[in-house]
Order: sequence, then structure tokens, then C-alpha cells
Amino acid sequence: MHFGSGVPTVEIADLKDGEFLLDVREDEEWEAGHAAGALHIPMSDFVARYGELTEAAPQDGRVNVICRSGGRSAQVTMYLVQQGIDAVNVAGGMQVWEAAGRPVVTDAGAPGAVV
Repeated sequence: MHFGSGVPTVEIADLKDGEFLLDVREDEEWEAGHAAGALHIPMSDFVARYGELTEAAPQDGRVNVICRSGGRSAQVTMYLVQQGIDAVNVAGGMQVWEAAGRPVVTDAGAPGAVV
């Protein structure tokens, strides 16, 4: 893990299958394709829906925050760290996730795309 500009960051290659993933992209981006099992709370709704994260997140685990390229997720990661949550920004976002060959699916479970 490295700390670029104060944001704790994790590389896609260092994420293990089944690690908790929070996707903060907007609805249309999520619907086009996302990581299976991720929790979706758009950044635009995040503060209002913060309770959904605290209910779903592992009590002793890390929250890996992802967006399309890493910008929005960095902002959400910093917010979570300020709340005392163990959160890291996923470097490169869903673009790197997809490029690394990680699965991207739609809500129906069909192959999806990162938009």
C-alpha cells in the first residue's frame, strides 16, 4: 500500500477475491457494468446513504473504494478515513479492474462494460 497525496491506495493486483468493494460511480455507470458483489452508493448520494455502508461493511475489514478512474473514490476514501473507517482508494478504478481481466457484470449477471 502506498500513500499518494495523502490518500491510502491499493493496487488492483493486491486485491484478493471477496474483499469488500464500494463502488461510488453513478447509476448509469453501475448499470453498464460493475464488480460482482460490490456495494453501490453513488458519490452524489454518499453522505445521505452513509448508513448503508456501515451496515454492509465488514466490522474488522477494509473498505476498498472504487470509481471509474480513481478520482471520485479518492474523495470518498478521504471522507471515510476522517470518519475513522479503514478505507483505501483502488488505484486506476474500474478501468484498470477491467484491463486486469477482473470480471465486470450487469445487475442481471451478464458480462458488462466500464463506461
